[in-house]
Amino acid sequence: MNIIFEFLGGLGIFLLGIKSMGEGLQKSAGDRLKDILDKLTSNPLLGVIAGMVVTMLIQSSSGTTVLTVGLVNAGFMTLRQSIGVIMGANIGTTITAFIIGIKLEEYGLPILAVGALMLFFFKNQKVLNVGQAIFGFGALFFGLQLMGGGLEPLQHLQGFQELMVEMSDNSILGLIIGTVFTLVVQSSSATVGILQNLFGQGAIDLQGALPVLFGNNIGTTITAILASIGATVAARRAALTHVIFNLIGSILIMFVLSPYTALIETIQNALGLNAEMTIAFAHGIFNILNTIILFPFIGGLAWLVTKLVPGEDSSATVQPTHLDPIFIQQSPSVALDQAKEEVVRMGEFALQGLEEATLFLNNHDTSHADRALKLENTLNNMDQEITAYLIDLAATQLSDADSERHSALLDSVRDIERIGDHFENIVELTQFKISNKTTLTDQAREDLNEMFKLANEAVSVAIRSLANRDREKALTVVKYEEKINQMEKTYRKKHIIRLNKGICSPSAGIVYVDIISNLERIGDHALNIAEEVLGEKIPETIH
Repeated sequence: MNIIFEFLGGLGIFLLGIKSMGEGLQKSAGDRLKDILDKLTSNPLLGVIAGMVVTMLIQSSSGTTVLTVGLVNAGFMTLRQSIGVIMGANIGTTITAFIIGIKLEEYGLPILAVGALMLFFFKNQKVLNVGQAIFGFGALFFGLQLMGGGLEPLQHLQGFQELMVEMSDNSILGLIIGTVFTLVVQSSSATVGILQNLFGQGAIDLQGALPVLFGNNIGTTITAILASIGATVAARRAALTHVIFNLIGSILIMFVLSPYTALIETIQNALGLNAEMTIAFAHGIFNILNTIILFPFIGGLAWLVTKLVPGEDSSATVQPTHLDPIFIQQSPSVALDQAKEEVVRMGEFALQGLEEATLFLNNHDTSHADRALKLENTLNNMDQEITAYLIDLAATQLSDADSERHSALLDSVRDIERIGDHFENIVELTQFKISNKTTLTDQAREDLNEMFKLANEAVSVAIRSLANRDREKALTVVKYEEKINQMEKTYRKKHIIRLNKGICSPSAGIVYVDIISNLERIGDHALNIAEEVLGEKIPETIH
């Protein structure tokens, strides 16, 4: 019982430490982790580096892979880019084994205490984040110490000794044990930590330990698979890439297990490594070699998973279809026409996103929310692409008329992108409504649908007016926007009456008021687009 309790308790504290340290570091880094993955993946080599850096920071290759799958799912990253990141994550995760190899178990409790003091006696968020990371660092070593105490008597048990001998003779058994254990605990770092403890106590030899180490690389892929369930085709392909990459590497190294074992023993003797650091080196060298061997075949991996997971990649980043750089120097006027076509295309995506947000509010089908959020990401990407194209175009000689059109397009791009922000807000408000089991009154739902209908129509007509430079349609948008403004005032008053009568709950009221505010702002942006077509600002007294 002592063996079981100390081992399970130590494992629990170890896993808590890994989680706490990763979360603390992640909070300290803020959104920069996502930015690293989003921006440093222009080529596979940069992707490998980005994957390494992020995994070192959050102490979880699974976390990096899940984040990568999420970025692919959202259309921020292509499948080929994600493969480099996944390779880098496998290298980055070995840092935990090297940390364990430093042998700080006896300092685990004081480090844990420092972290706890920072968490309880400071108010500054940055200090709290660092405190959480330090607390996790201490808990990691304290958990290792407990696990070591629990595992120590095992080496004297006849059954355990026989299992270790069997694993040394049968490398496939070790590979299976490493895979299954990592599948269960959902942490390759935990498997490596236990292995380092067993090897350090002499309970297992290197020949038996290495297959377990390779098996943990296969088992850790389950997290990415779980994250990809229900995701897009591209996200499922990225998760499968993680499985195939780790599986191929493990199988290849098993064919040269004896030479690899001899290599690690030579490094151990040459550098005077302790047992824990020996396992860390074995883990790190394996993942680096695996990446070097398979890096030239990224294209082949992408082709393979595309065949294994058929279907249309609906999440692929939307690429511009009209922004040909050749026109910028040769014919700026044609380039301006091309930019307008792309802005109109962007507007059509914004309209689709608003329609998806409307459907999500009414039927709570999360597929509509997912599509709306992906469309909002698409708008952000198009905003960057079109704006960059128009900035390059501004450096050319434009006529006065073309200069006015150029400015109008820049302003319209900004307005369309803001429409995306507002329907994203509406999706998040609906998600809040669902998670808090908030119910809108029948009248409130009817009012919202009426306002949604008008906002959708305003955006649709505004985009058509921009496409054809149609003044009549632009003037229609002015009338729509005036009605939307009047609706917002009327519905706010009706909401206050419902609230005073106790018909509407305060939480439902917050959702309702925020949604109509976002719809009113969408109407304003539709008006801005119409004003660009009209070439004048409409006085406030009219709208």
